[in-house]
Amino acid sequence: MASAPSLKIPNPSSPAVCATGRDRLHLLVTIPSTVASPTSPRRRSPSLAVAFAAASASAASINGSGVPKINGHPRINGFEPVAGLRVAFQGAPGAYSEFAAKTAVPGCDTLPCRAFADAISAVERGLADRAILPVESTMEGAALRNYDLLLRHDLRVVQEISLFVNYCLLAMPGVSPAEVRRVISHPLALAHCGRALAQLGLHRREPVEDTAGAVEMLRSNRLLDTAAIASPRAALLYGLDVLAHGLQDESWNVTRFLLLAAPTSLAAAGAAVHPKQTPLKTSMVVAHRGGSMVVLLKVLSAFSRRNINLTKLELINSSSLEDKAPVFILDVKAKGTLRTFPHVLYVDFEGSTEDPKAMEAIDEISQTAELVRILGCYAADPNVYDLH
Repeated sequence: MASAPSLKIPNPSSPAVCATGRDRLHLLVTIPSTVASPTSPRRRSPSLAVAFAAASASAASINGSGVPKINGHPRINGFEPVAGLRVAFQGAPGAYSEFAAKTAVPGCDTLPCRAFADAISAVERGLADRAILPVESTMEGAALRNYDLLLRHDLRVVQEISLFVNYCLLAMPGVSPAEVRRVISHPLALAHCGRALAQLGLHRREPVEDTAGAVEMLRSNRLLDTAAIASPRAALLYGLDVLAHGLQDESWNVTRFLLLAAPTSLAAAGAAVHPKQTPLKTSMVVAHRGGSMVVLLKVLSAFSRRNINLTKLELINSSSLEDKAPVFILDVKAKGTLRTFPHVLYVDFEGSTEDPKAMEAIDEISQTAELVRILGCYAADPNVYDLH
């Protein structure tokens, strides 16, 4: 399989992302800055990101085949490899979400779904044990609105994993770069690779549902004038040539995924038990109808006075949006009532809900906020995993 040299990225981005918008304020989004290697986790310089995931790297095991080890780690977040554990993801086989699932849960079976909502539904209906959703990235901030989707359902966050996303240009075997006339991929992938595609003279770009779906379309229709943007593992899975890799305009391109389980499932029950030395993280949402700054200051004060570190704090003011409804939140304590709020804060903090100081902070916030919901307590994973 042919592999062109990596494109040079002139402006590497920072490992941390802080995005703002009229309707959304990301006060703090901490993206992990280490990359797991076969020997031990190590810090990866953003300038080296284009060298990730060469096309000749060995393929990931799909649907439980092969040795259940990814990046040399036999288990992630304290979870042993579980053969037969079903993880639902959005996209076709070979999607980045599937590779994230295989990395987080070695030996699992994966269930492709057309939409993110379908992946959540698969867990609720018992067709899958977990669903995996991308929730934020260094290039899009939290523009991936799967947090909003999570709030509408009674699932628990049981695990997190951050994946380095390396975009490659894939084509049918034997097709040369000069023969390519158009590029297909997910809209975000096309947007993330705009400068690189312009350098290659590829200005005809057509969006499809997902990156792996683009590869599937390319292969099934034997398109000889078309290339797809996807992962190097997708190239190996579908038998395609890699014309170029490291296409992303910003070389440090990391996406954070959350794994969700039903609160009554064995997966959720098992995920709640961690070794005593395991660093924990808790995700929660705080909703309010009054002024947003009041509850924001209360959250900052409650955690700061108890020396509890926040790793994420995102404020959404939906009342400032035009022609868009407020955020919907399922109130799990009120018999599953779906409620709407104009002001919502997403909060991640270091520690467990069993910690007395954390419990005090949550109780204090609850006295001001109209709704506080714990989305999950899980083992913190500071590593960023690549697709080697």
